[in-house]
This record gives sequence, structure tokens and C-alpha cells, in this order.
Amino acid sequence: MSRSSRFATIVALVLGFAGVLIALYAWRLPPFTSSVEMTDNAYVRGQVTVMAPQLAGTVAEVRVQDYETVKAGQLLVRLDDRIFIQKLAQARATLAGQKAALANSDQAKTSNEAKIRSSEAAITSAQAALTQAEAGWKRVEPLLVRGVITQSDADQAQATLQQARAAVQQAEAAREVAREDLRSTIVARGSLEAAVSGAEAAVHLAEIDVENTRIVAPRDGRLGEVAARPGQYVAIGTQLLTLVPDRIWVVANFKETQLAGMRPGQPVTFTVDALRHARLSGHIERFSPATGSEFSVIRPDNATGNFTKVAQRVPVRISIDPGQELAARLAPGMSVVASIDTNADAGTPVAEN
Repeated sequence: MSRSSRFATIVALVLGFAGVLIALYAWRLPPFTSSVEMTDNAYVRGQVTVMAPQLAGTVAEVRVQDYETVKAGQLLVRLDDRIFIQKLAQARATLAGQKAALANSDQAKTSNEAKIRSSEAAITSAQAALTQAEAGWKRVEPLLVRGVITQSDADQAQATLQQARAAVQQAEAAREVAREDLRSTIVARGSLEAAVSGAEAAVHLAEIDVENTRIVAPRDGRLGEVAARPGQYVAIGTQLLTLVPDRIWVVANFKETQLAGMRPGQPVTFTVDALRHARLSGHIERFSPATGSEFSVIRPDNATGNFTKVAQRVPVRISIDPGQELAARLAPGMSVVASIDTNADAGTPVAEN
């Protein structure tokens, strides 16, 4: 064999050996096995809140600008509140009317109770008159039999007795009428109380509507693009702006074959593409209860005859360790590369805020 042939054979062997080594390294096969699991399918996440009105109306004022830092309770956008203020005044007037009707019911109840007492007094007076009339008739009747008095005097005594009996019945009937009036007042009071409660609820709803004309920041954070413009008519649910709170984290989508040694609390390092691959640290918080494919809108159907097994990915939530200066520059959506040493001690799992 010539020298050139031997050289070509050696080069071919070296290249083949190098290719095998590269393949072993790429697949992390011996002797290149490692306890460090890494993925570039990882992103910074945050609670991006879309701010939208609960009322339809015209934007009267926009107090903020794009990407501004805001505090909880700070006014962001104000809708024209004139109509809602008038509705609140109308609801309060209705409530005042219902309370007045309820107060009249209390007065009517007191009046009916007084009528009952007056009727009872009238019954007592009528019964006394009846007793006197009965006694008078008992005296007159024997005298009429003996002819001592005239028939005219006897008729007058008997008429007085009948009038006394009728007066007692009339007084008793008046008492029953007063009692029925009192019962009607008590029954009507329940309806009036319900009307007052309904009017109070209407006032509270009107107050909520007035309050909802002021769109305020629910918590500290930074704004995205502000889409609201003064004079713009907006409907319920119109996206006016977005708020990104300061709390952020990383979600790394590891293959299911990489999860064997991972546990909550293990340290994580990750590099950020936007920060020239600067390295930051964190800890595993928890694992997703299912793979990403299970949460997709159209779930894959593997019950087919031409099935090909594909390693699924499981989202892993990673908290960002405090005290890192570069962490303040992270924003939801940034790409990162996460690495976890599965041989590292888990330590104490990071508490969720």
C-alpha cells in the first residue's frame, strides 16, 4: 500500500471516529453522559393583566403613557361619568322615597294601634251604658205590668236598652276593623322593607358603576402599550392597556426523559439571550400536572395505525433568586436557556408569593 493510500485511510478513520464522538456527545451517551439537563425551550413569564372597562362610554382622560411604571391604585384611564352620576342620584332619590313610605307605614301602625285602644275604650263605655239600660228596663217592666207607668215610658226604656246593645256591637265591630287595619299595615310593611332593600341595592350598583368609570392599577408594575385615547368610545371588554407586575418567573419545557432526577427546590442556572447570554440563578418551584400537548386546543390523537413516538415536554416553573441586579431587566416573553444539575440537593422548596 502506498503512502498516500495509508494517509487517506488514517484520515478516514480519524474523521469516522470524530463523527462517532460528535454523535455520542450530541446524544449525551457514554462517555459524555452528564447529570446536567438543559433546554433552550424556556421563556420568562409574568402575569400580564389586560385592563378593560366594565362599562360602555367615552374615554374622558388618559393619565398614563406607554411602558410607564405605576403603583397599585393609581388612576390610569377615566371614562365620562356624567350619566352614571345622574343614575346614582336617581337611585338615591328612589331610596329616599321608599324609606319615606316605610316611615309612613310605621306611622300607620301606630295610628292603628291607637284606634284599637280607642275602640276598646268605646266598648267599655258602651257596655257600661248597656248595663245601665238593662237595669232601667228591669225596674220599668214590673211597673208596666202593674200599670204604674204608661206604655210610652216603657217603650222609651226598651228603646234605650236596644240602643245600648247596638252601641256595644258597633264598638266591637270598630275594634275588629282597627285590628284588620293593623294586620294589613304589618303585612304591607314586609313589601315596603323589600322595596327599601331593592332601592339600597340599586344605589350600591350605581355607586359601583361610578367607581368603574375610574380604571386604576390593581397592583404595582409596568404598562405595555396604552391603546386608550381621549374621546374614544369603548365598549365593555375593550382592551385599553396591559399591566405587567414586577413578579416574574421562568417556565422551562423539559423533555419527559429529562425529568427523572428533578425535584422542587433544586438550583437552576439560566442564560438570557437578550442580555448577551448573562447567567442568572433560580430554583425549581413545581412541575406542570400534565405535558404541554394535554393543554393544547387541539389535542393529538395517537390512536392511529402509523403512530410515531415523540418525547413530550413538561413545563417546569422556576423562581428567580432575589438580589440579582440583571433580574430587573427581565421581561415576560424573553428566551432563556435553562440548566439543572439533577445530582444537586433539592434543599428547601421556594415558597410561592
